[in-house]
Amino acid sequence: MRRFCFFILFFIATAGFAAAQDVPHEVTPDLAAEKGCLSCHEGIEKFTTGAMMETIEAIGPDYGDPAGCVVCHGGNAQGLTAEQAHEGTHPELADAGGPHMFYPDPGAVWIADKSCGQCHDGYAERLIKSLMNTEAGKLQGNLWSWGVIDTHRSVYGNYDLVDEDGYVPTVGTEAYAEYITAYAEAHPDQLPSSMEQVPDVDVDEISEHPNLAGITYSRQQCQRCHVGVTGREKRGDFRGAGCSSCHVPYSNDGFYEGGDPTIAKDQPGKLMTHQMQATRKSKVKHGDLEYSGIPNETCSSCHNRGKRIGVSYQGIMEFPYGSPYDPQGQKQPKLHTKNYVFVKDDLHHQVQSRPGNPEGGMLCQDCHTTVDMHGDGNLPGTTLAQVEIECEDCHGTVSKFPWELPLGYGEEFQLELADNPRGLTEDLTAEQYMAEVYEPEDGYLLTARGNPFGNVVKKDDKVILHSASGLDFEVPVLKQISLDGTWKSPNAEVAMNRVGQHMESMECYACHADWAPQCYGCHITVDYSEGKTDVDWINNANAREENGLTADAPLGTNGLTGPGKVSETRSYLRWEEPVLGINGEGRVSPLMPGCQVITTVIDKDGNTVAHNETWMTPDAGGTKGLDHAAVQPHTAGREARSCESCHNNPKALGYGISGGRFMNGYEDGFVVDLETADGTIIPNRTQLQSQPVPSLDHDLSRIVTEDGQQLVTVGSHWPLTGPLPQEMREKMERTGLCMGCHQNMTNEDLWSRVNSPGFVDNEEHQEVMNQAVQALAKEKSE
Repeated sequence: MRRFCFFILFFIATAGFAAAQDVPHEVTPDLAAEKGCLSCHEGIEKFTTGAMMETIEAIGPDYGDPAGCVVCHGGNAQGLTAEQAHEGTHPELADAGGPHMFYPDPGAVWIADKSCGQCHDGYAERLIKSLMNTEAGKLQGNLWSWGVIDTHRSVYGNYDLVDEDGYVPTVGTEAYAEYITAYAEAHPDQLPSSMEQVPDVDVDEISEHPNLAGITYSRQQCQRCHVGVTGREKRGDFRGAGCSSCHVPYSNDGFYEGGDPTIAKDQPGKLMTHQMQATRKSKVKHGDLEYSGIPNETCSSCHNRGKRIGVSYQGIMEFPYGSPYDPQGQKQPKLHTKNYVFVKDDLHHQVQSRPGNPEGGMLCQDCHTTVDMHGDGNLPGTTLAQVEIECEDCHGTVSKFPWELPLGYGEEFQLELADNPRGLTEDLTAEQYMAEVYEPEDGYLLTARGNPFGNVVKKDDKVILHSASGLDFEVPVLKQISLDGTWKSPNAEVAMNRVGQHMESMECYACHADWAPQCYGCHITVDYSEGKTDVDWINNANAREENGLTADAPLGTNGLTGPGKVSETRSYLRWEEPVLGINGEGRVSPLMPGCQVITTVIDKDGNTVAHNETWMTPDAGGTKGLDHAAVQPHTAGREARSCESCHNNPKALGYGISGGRFMNGYEDGFVVDLETADGTIIPNRTQLQSQPVPSLDHDLSRIVTEDGQQLVTVGSHWPLTGPLPQEMREKMERTGLCMGCHQNMTNEDLWSRVNSPGFVDNEEHQEVMNQAVQALAKEKSE
């Protein structure tokens, strides 16, 4: 079977056939012999087209199914009832490494080695170990903020897993294997050899150790997005499991819009169409529309919490209001259980014309590689450990083309790199030949870790990116812009070409991220009283049937529950000018609020054992677990943030919005009622308007004091993460710079000699400053 390269016919309905329509006719032995599965499913869409589908249909008759459905689904194509058809499998198919029984969802990761893996050998194992399945980084960060763990090591995942074959990856080039092996040996905490399933909560321990409620919070609220389970049954969250999570299209409303008469069209939770979305060569035909590639919204079905990179890339951010109203006076429909406002989408996403480029945006998969998505066979414990790409891989720097950069550029971890150009390649890795293969032209560009971008090539003096959507883009290359002198503004040339330290020490998105979602304060109540329970995604994930489905798969139920009931809210939201700090790779990066947990815990007996508590972390010798996490916001803009937004902005430096002057007084709470002039409350009967948070004596946007005291934890995965160092902040800060000149305005004699009599606009003002610098330089040289 492995000699046939096909993916195929993933599944007919996500939760088996519980909500299927009745078959409109009787299935006879003659009809089953003629049509196999199509005896009932006549009208269902072919999963794909071309040689792949032709191969499937050629193999199918060997197993009693002309359409080939059983090749991936298993089952008995000669069955005369649904029960008969959906049990067992053809013995020769099982012997050949195919399905061993009927698989409602052949993409489910736990059986994918027998379905998708018949041709895509090793993908299932890679995916099982990847962050898409373990969510190890999310668990480590959350439990760090709750004070449950005190190590950078990724201890827990959604499953008990062991990387038995060591650090050498199962895919990639020799250069990649050498690079990632050395990387893993240097960072064993972030690429562990094993991880444990996150434990259950012992409810009897909560009274004495209320921070263990953080485990309940993770299990119920945070772990639902991994590919081992199906999506939550909410608008925008419907999806398949495993391979089907990405490769089978689901609309946000979750209705089937295809032609299979057995699939209900009025129940949400169904695939939109029984077709595969993948690379450029896999065309999805839906009505009059044809598309290729994986739409960004498929990614956003998971990437809408935490760092929120999916929805941010689309330009939207959650907000509480739900405005504007629709024609019936109703608020907007909830998406991922939230309301959204449009801020500004990432320039790579924007559907608009660009000089020399077609009309349309890029897909997530156009940048992110197969290693980024499926893993490489190792056990990464954090995003930086799995993602192999950097901005400079395509754009280069002002002094070097991408192929002139050494491997590792952009993730130096503050170490010197050997100046060995990475070059180009004309070869792809074995798994890349399974996808659309583009002409290499002058060569494929390489990632920071040495694997080829199969869709990005050098052609003469240009870099071309081939999108899975079918569009082709010319990539702006910084060195070429510098050589040609085609800077869009003087600011761009100064920031990137004249101030070398920017390129050497900063992530590109430290300046080019237009915004970042900032959800300040994660107020959480975990209530164990009166036997309260809620959906437990770890229980679901580890309660699997032999057919690969997990306990949450049946529609109309979210599966198994666990003790405790979580509710959460926030303090306030912002989006503009994120705080800057140091990321795990040692570069300046935007920060955003991570797990800023402020916790109330009620034990099984109804006692409040923690009230608005924050937990301590070992960061910087002991700080509050109100995390600020380094982030690539995926909100890039052509026009970078202004110089002033960093150098003249206390928030960017880490001192808080407006230097932390506002949003104080959390530790006291407050009462609002009739009061005397000295603040004494007059009524005897009153109540707190806002409850105190005893340990919070500063604004949540403030992470460090001007004299260098770190107030909250900054990152949890890497030793290098933290606020901007004291020396860097002092070099950067130019707050109050205007006073350097304008303090002299009261000296009329001096001011009359340097001031113009009329109004001076911004450009003229800059020229005055330039002249002053030039004059000072001349004076010092004489």
